[in-house]
Amino acid sequence: MREYIIRRLLLMPITLIGITFVVFCLTRMVPGGPVERLLQEQAISSLAGEKSIGVAATTQVSDADIERLEELFNLQEPVWLSYLQWLGIRRREVEIAKAEFLPDSDTTQVVVTSLSGHSAVIDVRREGKHPVYAPDPWFEEEGWRVRIESPRDRALRWAKRNDIKDEAQIAAREQHPSCSRWRAVAYRKAYDGLLQGQLGRSYKYNESVAGMMWEHLPVSLYFGLLGVLVSYLISIPLGVSKALHHKSLYDSVTSAVIFIGYAIPGFALGAVLLVYLGARLEWFPLYGLTSPEFPGMSLPAQLKDIALHTVLPLSCYVVSAFAMTTMMMKNSLMEHLSADYMRTAIAKGVSFRRAVWGHAFRNSFIPLASTLGGVLGGVVGGSILIERVFDIQGFGMLSFQALMDKDYSLIMGTVLLGAVLIVIGNLLSDIFVAMIDPRIKFE
Repeated sequence: MREYIIRRLLLMPITLIGITFVVFCLTRMVPGGPVERLLQEQAISSLAGEKSIGVAATTQVSDADIERLEELFNLQEPVWLSYLQWLGIRRREVEIAKAEFLPDSDTTQVVVTSLSGHSAVIDVRREGKHPVYAPDPWFEEEGWRVRIESPRDRALRWAKRNDIKDEAQIAAREQHPSCSRWRAVAYRKAYDGLLQGQLGRSYKYNESVAGMMWEHLPVSLYFGLLGVLVSYLISIPLGVSKALHHKSLYDSVTSAVIFIGYAIPGFALGAVLLVYLGARLEWFPLYGLTSPEFPGMSLPAQLKDIALHTVLPLSCYVVSAFAMTTMMMKNSLMEHLSADYMRTAIAKGVSFRRAVWGHAFRNSFIPLASTLGGVLGGVVGGSILIERVFDIQGFGMLSFQALMDKDYSLIMGTVLLGAVLIVIGNLLSDIFVAMIDPRIKFE
């Protein structure tokens, strides 16, 4: 078992690299990224301005704004290099300061900020495309460098962004005011990726991705773990009871109720419960996990408030898993009740009750144990639609919002955490099965 676990642990990084690389490539290939979204919002704002005041709106997205987004997500780099920088294997430009040269001047000043927080002005003189400067001692010690960008370089960057290959258009762009000047760029490269514990910042919210995930994770863990606990505590005894009373009226009635519950989507059930039990009868709150006045409540009142907010979402969480777990337990136990070893045990004088709980039940639990690992991913991911219906800001809702906003850093962070949990869950499933079934040996 130990050697098997070590091999699986060694394979985990390869699996995670494969998953994250595929998702990383997809985020770059799918249209509608941060730059396109910014341009679209600007176009909508311009159109709204024209309709409201009858003239063209003056707000324009500058090339500097677009370049900042490209530098934030390394969109100007090849996909493979950008992925290595996200992993933290290759260095990336973590700080950039720019200054343009005046038309009749070969000198300019770039303002940079040191790691200690103090600012300094660097005088840069241009000799062709080579920068000449005399920096402070800390400048190069911290890894700062200076490069010169020509109007041609800036025009080529614009052409690449807009997928333009026509040389005449590129040459015309060199004369455009946004590209016509030479520019000095001071930059500092550093390893700033996953291996350094950095997941980047959200484009939409301008917050740390790790901080946002940590903020939303407890909500999903609360509902996920509670849902699994309630589902298993009810489903397993119910499945055993149904197997022991197969084809009875009790079995038929409970099966009908279970399949009706399984056929109703959780989010649809949530809408019905909100209307009747929340809005009309006012038995339960309509949204969120706590009331607005929650911080000022006493401890018993807070516990009651959380419990009331939990009932309806939790019911929707467990409705489908409850049916599946119950029927899986029943069918597995019925199969083992008819096995030869059960008849042999009873023939040797073992009571039926002891044979069921001492032999059949343990073997019947193996299929459920094999699914415990998959539950781990669902515990954190939650149900996006249920969270949306009840306005619960959990991890599932965060993942959905990141996808809708094309928030690259947030997408990669949520995918990474989900993949880690699934991989760990699969390993735990194998361990659980081996603990329950002595016939399984990982040699």
